[in-house]
Parts: sequence; C-alpha cells; structure tokens
Amino acid sequence: MRDAQGFAPQGYGDAPQVLAPQVLAPQDSAPQDSAPQDSAPQDLRVTPKRRRLAPVVLIAVLLSALAAYTVPRGLDAQYLLSIEDDPAEIAARTLDETFNAEVATREIEQALALKDSELAKSFVDLSADRNVTLDPALVDKVNAVVAEDASATHVAQSFAMGLVTGEPNDVAGLAGTTLGDLFVFGDIRDAVREGTRLASGQEADELILGLACVGLAITAGTYATLGAAGPARVGLSLAKVARKTGRMSADLTAYVGRSLRGVVDWTALKSAIGGVSIAQPALAIRAARNAVKVERAGGLMQLARSTGRVQTKAGTQAALDGLKIAESPREMARVATLAEKAGSRTRAILKVAGRGAIALTTAVFDLGMWILWALATLFGLVSSMKSFTERSTQRFIDYRKRRKFRRLAAVQAGA
Repeated sequence: MRDAQGFAPQGYGDAPQVLAPQVLAPQDSAPQDSAPQDSAPQDLRVTPKRRRLAPVVLIAVLLSALAAYTVPRGLDAQYLLSIEDDPAEIAARTLDETFNAEVATREIEQALALKDSELAKSFVDLSADRNVTLDPALVDKVNAVVAEDASATHVAQSFAMGLVTGEPNDVAGLAGTTLGDLFVFGDIRDAVREGTRLASGQEADELILGLACVGLAITAGTYATLGAAGPARVGLSLAKVARKTGRMSADLTAYVGRSLRGVVDWTALKSAIGGVSIAQPALAIRAARNAVKVERAGGLMQLARSTGRVQTKAGTQAALDGLKIAESPREMARVATLAEKAGSRTRAILKVAGRGAIALTTAVFDLGMWILWALATLFGLVSSMKSFTERSTQRFIDYRKRRKFRRLAAVQAGA
C-alpha cells in the first residue's frame, strides 16, 4: 500500500507488536509506607507553641508580697494626707501610738515633782478622755494639789509676781503681766531697760525691745476698740515671756526677728527711747508709735492673736508650750485650733506628741511616694494575674484541640 507519492507508510510490512496487558491497581489501594491522609482541619494538625506559666506565677507571688508591704502604707499615707489640715486628728493618731497608762502615770508624777499641777491635771483629763485607767490615789493627789494652787494666797502671790517681773507661771501671773502691759507699765519697763542698753552701746535683746514697742503701739488700739485687740495684746505679752524664759523655738525666734526689722525703725527708736522713763508713759507711747509701723506687722499680729487664742482656751502654760514647738505663725494657728478642741488636755497632748500634735512628722513627698508605690505594685499584680489567666486559658484551649485531633486520627486509622 502506497501513498499518493508512491511511498509505503513507515513500518508497513513489519511484524505486528503484541502489547502486554497492564494491570491497574485499584484506586483505593495505597503503598504500606505512604503516610495516611486525614481530613482533620489544618489548625488541629499544627501543634501550637506552649506558653510557660512558671515566670508569670513567680512574678505574681513576688508582687503579692510587695503589695502586702506597700499597700497598707499607701493607705496610711492617703489617710495622713486627708487629715493634714486637722491638728486634732493628727494628735489623736499620734496618741494612739504613744499614749497609755504607763506614760500618763510617769508624766503625772514628773509634773507633781516639778510643782506643775496644771500639767498633772491636764494628763488626768487626757486619760479620762481616752479611757485610760489611772490609780485613784494618784488622781486624788493631783486634785488636792490643784485645789491648793487655786487658793487665794497662791493666786495673790502669782498675780503680784507676774505684775512686777513680767514672767507669769499660771493664769493669775499672766493676769498680772497683762494688766501691767495694758497700763503700759510692763512694756515701758522692758523698753526702757533694753532701750537704754541699746542707746549706750551695750548688748540689748532687740526682740524684747521690739515686742515691747509693738505692744505700746497697739495698746491705744486696744482701748479704742474696747478690748477687741485683747488677744493680740495678750499674745505679745506671752511672746515676751517666752523670749525671756527661753521657751520660744529657734525658728519662731528668727521669724519674729525678721518681722521686727521690717516693722520697727531702729534708728528712730534708738534716738527717741533714750529719754523715756517709767514715770513718763506718754513719751514712751509716742516714741513707740513713731518708730513702729503697725500696718507692716501682719504676720507678727497673726502670731500674737493665735497665741492669745491658745491662752484663752487652754491656759498660759499651754500657750508657752505652743510657742516652744511652733516654727511659724501658721503652726501657732494650728496649736490654737488644737486648743479650741482639746481645751485643758492641750498641754498633755503637746508634752507627749510634741510637733507630731500639729504637723505630719513624715514629709508630704514621702507620703506621695508611698501612694505611688502602692498603686504601681497593684497595677503590676493585676497585670501578672491577667497574664496568668490568659496563658492558662490558652493552654487549656490548646489541650482541647490536641485531644480532639488525636480522637479524629484514631477514628481515621480504624476506618
């Protein structure tokens, strides 16, 4: 057989080839070493990365211990800041930590030994107010001494000593001192003594001289206002007493000195005070009024008024005790606020608590830092607990997924 061109097709006439039959394996059969195919979801066949819980647990334990230390102190700091402007609350907190029957008994016995019946009675009143039990015999002894000091003879002697010396020890003595100052006798006595020393070049106590001159300058105002300036007048007298007896704090003494330098014209006073005597009160008052600029004595008058308030509510010795611990007119005003609430207990509170009765013994910055530390610790603790919860939940979810995958794989292998 030829094609159109006369050629036979390729392979024509060759022996026929016999094809061997092909045996096809069934489609469902598979080699034994081939991996089984499963229909499990892709996310079940991937083993997730396990998150470790030990570091988170360790951090949580450490932060819990730190929180147990910082949080109570942070709360205490927050409470202290909330009572910063309440001297009575500050004093009560200090007394909660320091005052008991043993302290009260010891202080009462010491006061009686020093013949300070007013302080002993103050501790008795404070013990009764705070429900502290004292020996009845000791209380009776205090009451007997107080009654003796209140006798007419003792009052007369104390009044005369305060009038003459200007150094009172009790209410009667202060009455004598104040009476002398109101009638300018006491201020003139102090001004003449210190002014003469100043004029002659001797060492003079300019604080006493300045307070006496300020007292002379405001005495006329006390008369004109019918006693409205009385607390300030009493306060100035007590400030002089505190200076003479060394019962004014160093910081308060420095403040009064700075104030007097701005209030008193020392050049004019030095030239005018030399010709003044006790027998010429009018000249003394005129010299003081010319040398003293009362309108500049705002802070000094605030101190004097606060001191007078303490004396009115808690007594002369309480006012002197307040001048001993106060460092500024503002702190003396806090003593006055305490005296208005504590009354006769003020001396005992000041004796036991000291400056802790009117001011925070810990700096406000330190209190703020305790609060910040407490908040930071709580934040870290909550964060670590959140992380622990998230990791624990993720591990449980991963475990459920792995178990479900194993079950599916086992079903497929058995089929």
